[in-house]
Amino acid sequence: MIYLLTGSSGFIGFHLANELLRNPKNKVYGLDSLNKYYSISLKKKRTNILKKKKNFKFLNINLCNYNLSKKIILEIKPNFIFHLAGQPGVIYSFKDPVSYKNNNILATKNLLKIIRLIKVKKFIFSSSSSVYGEQKKFPIKENFKLNPINYYAVTKLKCENLIRKKLKELKIPYIIFRLFTVYGPMGRPDMFIYSAVKKINKSKLITLYNHGKSLRDFTYIDDVVKAFIKSISKKISNNPIINICSSNPINILKITNTIGKLLKKKIRIQFRNSRKGEIDKTHGSNALLKRIFKVKKFTDITKGLRNIIYSQ
Repeated sequence: MIYLLTGSSGFIGFHLANELLRNPKNKVYGLDSLNKYYSISLKKKRTNILKKKKNFKFLNINLCNYNLSKKIILEIKPNFIFHLAGQPGVIYSFKDPVSYKNNNILATKNLLKIIRLIKVKKFIFSSSSSVYGEQKKFPIKENFKLNPINYYAVTKLKCENLIRKKLKELKIPYIIFRLFTVYGPMGRPDMFIYSAVKKINKSKLITLYNHGKSLRDFTYIDDVVKAFIKSISKKISNNPIINICSSNPINILKITNTIGKLLKKKIRIQFRNSRKGEIDKTHGSNALLKRIFKVKKFTDITKGLRNIIYSQ
């Protein structure tokens, strides 16, 4: 099978590509623009690991460049597309909304225009739990009313709507996964867990917003990748939108203390009020995921944190 994986140098893209490449019969084309939102050296490190596999081909392309993207993708003729590329980050979306409009919405529009010209067996999109916004009832199910409160979430929802409309017209099977706070080795350095590990190791002050009371439904990367891999062969007609989450929200202060214990370091904390655009609590329902993909268990948070620390 031939796979096109957009955002292959990103955290989730790298781990998914690595898993797909375990099968020598798979040909994986990784597409990424290597933008400067966070460490390019980390993205290159991930890409270089993938390049060691003979069945991997890296394409340094930005999907915003329609003509070049069209030319390359038509040459590849992928059977399956995993669309993971996009501009991440909640807070940064207030600083540079144009980047989100281009790298999320425009890039997705271009990709959808291109696949009109090829035969794709399935299209899998990585969306975000942020589209739910603040909710009063938990756990959050896929049919809950959506309430995005930052521009990042708005662009993710726009992408979802584009995919649903266009692929229904084209009669191409698709799945939209809404991911809840994914973490694991070689993750984005701007995310809280990685920042906390680095600061605690160096005895630096850690800032906890919402006075450390925020709850996050942390989901380990291996659990996400397993769902993505199962989605390749699974036929889903009635429920193309699925949460991927552990459904076990954990207090940010507790996470910080656990990291400190694992590192055997003292923690220095300053508490601050909530930041604009951040959600106080994420707690997704994984009932649909469990039913469709027969998932029985998720990685324990302490084990996941230990894996990150040992991989540093």
